[in-house]
Amino acid sequence: MVIHVNNMEYDVDELVSNLDFTSGKFNNINGIMLTNKEIEILDRYDINYKSCGNLKEIIFEIEEVIPDLDDPEELEYLSSMLAERDYYQNSAK
Repeated sequence: MVIHVNNMEYDVDELVSNLDFTSGKFNNINGIMLTNKEIEILDRYDINYKSCGNLKEIIFEIEEVIPDLDDPEELEYLSSMLAERDYYQNSAK
């Protein structure tokens, strides 16, 4: 089905078929909740998240790798996101 929005033509079937419904899915890895996308990034940089006991340990492992990278933006962002999640999961409410 094709629709027109602001004089632009869009194929709705194509747009829907390109949606990624799995990258944001959470997985329980030894009691740590990580999305498929986060796991993909950690695997790409050979970060052994499976041996970590909490998000702080994963963040530490990420921070150890960052200085060796030419473009650390992706890992810096991941570290920031995990730090925020850790804060909200473990702070007194």
